[in-house]
Order: sequence, then structure tokens, then C-alpha cells
Amino acid sequence: MSETQLTPEQVIELFRKEYGSGIREARVGERREGVKKNPNFNIWMDLDRDLLKPAIKTLMGLHFPHLSVVSGADTGDAIRLLYHFSIYYGRKHGEYMVTFAIMLPKTDLTVPTISDLIPGAVFTEREKQEFFGIRVVDIPDSRRLFLPDDFPEGVYPWRKDETGVPESMIKNLWAVRRPTDRPAPPASDKEMCPIDTAEEQATAQEAPK
Repeated sequence: MSETQLTPEQVIELFRKEYGSGIREARVGERREGVKKNPNFNIWMDLDRDLLKPAIKTLMGLHFPHLSVVSGADTGDAIRLLYHFSIYYGRKHGEYMVTFAIMLPKTDLTVPTISDLIPGAVFTEREKQEFFGIRVVDIPDSRRLFLPDDFPEGVYPWRKDETGVPESMIKNLWAVRRPTDRPAPPASDKEMCPIDTAEEQATAQEAPK
């Protein structure tokens, strides 16, 4: 890990030199915040899928990255995964957000786990498996994270194709009424709880609308 902080442009130059045409697109975004309008930088790189782990290792050589989350989108013929990192955190006005984007064609929805490099990544990888139907190769824990065990196999809530949530599974809550096996909802504003004190009632009446 280097103690020298590169500029955003130098970061991109380093990756282009290391991976050449495997960096399909790279750009720097700048935003300014606060009274002093101090700059904050976002570095975006679109990579070949096979370069994901080598690129993360290169990033680790600059500064050990913090993985915020892996996000994604169904683009039609592929699933686009975005790995959001931050580097140089803890340095005044020095933190960069770095995003690596890869495309997984729907004919081959596999991606290697990065949990061997960043162990905490397993949680966001599990989420992408169950919501997009991708397969994270060598993931140490492939259990569902959010969907219940009885959720139908082959249905992926974030997909926009025929494997997404079908109309038959969508309910209009206003039409189906409240389930009878759940606790009653809280009392409405017009109902007064018997244990309310006179002082509490007076405070509630005097509160601005």
C-alpha cells in the first residue's frame, strides 16, 4: 500500500497502463460541497469481467479500499454490476470514490467472489445472487439473505425480463385488506389511549399543526 496519494487522473492512468484495452471506459466526476466548496472526486471505470479481481488488487496497492456496496441493473441482455469503493479515507478532503463496472451477459451470469480479498463482500454478493439470479463463483456462503426460504426458485425481483416478479405475485395492499394473523395496527390520532395523562393530552392539543 502506497503512502503517496495519486490524483484521480493518475489513478486512471495507472489502470490504463496496467490493463490497456481491458479498461473500456474511464472518467472522473467532481462535485463540490459545503461552504468552502471542497472538491470530492468519483472515479468510474468499466472493466472486462476477467479484470475485476486484478483491478481490486491494484486498488489495494494504492490504499486498502472500503467496499460500500455492489449495486446492479438489468440492462436487457446483461446484468451490470457496479462495485463501489472508497480509498484514501481518513485524509482531509482526500477520499475518492472508485466504482468498477462489469457486464454479465445473461448467457453467462457468473462472476468470481471477491470475498477472499474483502471478506465483508459476501453479504452484498449474496444479495445480488438472490435478486438478480447471478452466480458468484466460490462464494463461501450462498444462502439467501433477504428472501424467505419458500420464495419461488427462478424468480428474481430485480430482473426486468420473464424471470422477474410475475403479476400473479403482486398484491394491491389496499384491495386485499389487512392480514388476520398480524397484530392490530396502532391507534389512530383520534383515539386516546386510556393511560394518557391530562398533561400529555394538553400538550398534544397545543402542538402546532
